[in-house]
Amino acid sequence: MITRSKAETILKQVFGLEHFYDEQWNTIERLLRGERMLLIERTGFGKSLCYQFPAILFDGVTIIFSPLIALMRDQTNALKAKGIAARYINSEQAPEENTQAIADALEGNIKILYIAPERQENQEWIEATRKMKLSMIVIDEAHTISVWGHDFRPAFRRIINLVNLLPKDMPVLATTATATLRVQQDIEQQIGGNLQTIRGNLLRDNFHLYVVETQSEEEKMIGLAHWLKRLPGTGLIYVGTRIQTEQYARWLQQNEIDCIGYNAGLDGEQRKEIEQGLMENRWKCIISTNALGMGIDKPDIRFVIHTQIPASPIHYYQEIGRAGRDEKPTVAILFYNSSKDANGVQEDYKLPKVFIESARPTTNTYLKVISLLQEEPLGLYDLMRKTNLKQTPLMVIKADLIEQDIIKEVIYNGCKKYEYQFGANPLDTTIFEEVRSAKLKDLDSMVDYVFTQKPRMKYLCDFLGDTELNFHKNCDNTDLVKRKVKVSEKDKELIKSFWDNYFPELVVESSKSNLINGVAGAYYGISHIGTCIHRCKYEQGGDFPDSLLKMTLQAFRKRYGNKQFDLILYVPPTLSGDLVKNFAHKISVVLKIPISDQLKKTRETDAQKVFQNSILKKDNVAGAFCLTEPELIIGKSILLIDDIYDSGATIKEIGKMLSKAGAIEIAPLVIAKTIGGDDLEKRKD
Repeated sequence: MITRSKAETILKQVFGLEHFYDEQWNTIERLLRGERMLLIERTGFGKSLCYQFPAILFDGVTIIFSPLIALMRDQTNALKAKGIAARYINSEQAPEENTQAIADALEGNIKILYIAPERQENQEWIEATRKMKLSMIVIDEAHTISVWGHDFRPAFRRIINLVNLLPKDMPVLATTATATLRVQQDIEQQIGGNLQTIRGNLLRDNFHLYVVETQSEEEKMIGLAHWLKRLPGTGLIYVGTRIQTEQYARWLQQNEIDCIGYNAGLDGEQRKEIEQGLMENRWKCIISTNALGMGIDKPDIRFVIHTQIPASPIHYYQEIGRAGRDEKPTVAILFYNSSKDANGVQEDYKLPKVFIESARPTTNTYLKVISLLQEEPLGLYDLMRKTNLKQTPLMVIKADLIEQDIIKEVIYNGCKKYEYQFGANPLDTTIFEEVRSAKLKDLDSMVDYVFTQKPRMKYLCDFLGDTELNFHKNCDNTDLVKRKVKVSEKDKELIKSFWDNYFPELVVESSKSNLINGVAGAYYGISHIGTCIHRCKYEQGGDFPDSLLKMTLQAFRKRYGNKQFDLILYVPPTLSGDLVKNFAHKISVVLKIPISDQLKKTRETDAQKVFQNSILKKDNVAGAFCLTEPELIIGKSILLIDDIYDSGATIKEIGKMLSKAGAIEIAPLVIAKTIGGDDLEKRKD
């Protein structure tokens, strides 16, 4: 054993820190003795030091399971800068890089190896763990292994399978900033082995907590425009959907606030660039779904603003905890639209309730998957084709069925498939309903936070099981003045102007075609647009009205300005007859661009809306289009018109075909873009 004074000498030499906190040293000392620990401490406490420090003393490799790619990347780079050999394994890297990281661990060339828990499914990893010289196992964000945790992921429970195979004297550390007593007890039971728990004080006394009631989304937008310029430093604004990251970013940019939108729909390089920009304070704020922030170690985020309530006080505490880690004054504002719909449901209650109720597919969907696997082993894409389900719900079903030993993963000819285990117990949905009820109760507690008269930090700490805090004055229920949005006539004019000139972008550019990103006149699900289109397409309502034509032309001019096009083509119909043709001809007349009717179908296709996943949508239109006079488009710039943009599969398929035929540029223009399920985004770190 090493003394604390000797350890702090090493701490200074390697990490540049003078001293451990008492609870840090208590944890480290126990790990050095080979104990199992659960550490529950607030964000910014320094939990990572509790495993990084003993890792450099142990003779072997420390495996850190983490769901946070950004954390892996940042901590690995920081450790390397300190001369500590560290690597990570996750989907962000090429397979060759992951293989090399495993090889380095096997050869004893690294001290710390971060790995995403899902990688345990990889056969190469399974074989490697049997040969590695392991010194310690760390489960970061340990609430993910508990079914009662706010971010439970069934695949993460496999970590426990590895832990159960370890010698009882091998140290194990589980860490989290957010665990209720119920989650704590579940983690303790799963890890076992005389696990010792240290639960710290969760008080964040540098926070100024506000709740702002509104009666509309526009009031939130106006409030942000009023206050952001006066808030010090840089910060994060959390919204509920991907679409809102775009909408709020454009609104704030119109109000001369430097910002950018972020969501999990961006590609990996875009996300990394924005994450780096956050570290460098390039923008006043980043507007994001909750995909941003987990695992990013930035001490000086000065404010966190939510335009949508999170699903529970746990989520809220965790998300505001991404700011103010330097202990300096930090502002946390929560907007809440308390207006009610026709059924008396508060508007801002709806979205998190949808997330909770759709977290798991129906029982019949589970049974359908089981039935298919009873017939033959199938891979993920096979299941997507046979079930017409999106990838996310299938991944949930797969994880639950493996958890209940109903199916298992197998390798057939080098491909991963899922095989039914004959003799398995029937599907047990009891826990699904219990979890759903618990999460709805947590959502109700989040709404209670909005309306509570208690000190807000005390409310959060009580919910998380830290009941030591009796009173603290750092919110609008105590010594801070309540914030209210005041809407002027000028604000109303600005909002109207914004919506009148807001047109959704169609992101279709790729290396496979000469498509450029296009534009829609509006979102299908907003205002009267969807109703109007539906009436024309499915209720014999006649041609699309001039109001839609005017709106679409405004979108064209906003997006393309004075850009010159040689020819207009339109997407041939599936069910809507000549609606798109007539609409495109009207646009041709107004814009004075020649139009051709030569784009045709080679075969019948189904309406894209009947398919739920991208694979079936692509299959439906693959090779389905041709040109009657292909020579007419060689070297031409094409404006491609359709009525509704959903997955983009049709536009992309036509774009590839036109590119091969010689078109130098294809620009999509549509009446409306749908708000799909992918826009209702939960965390996807």
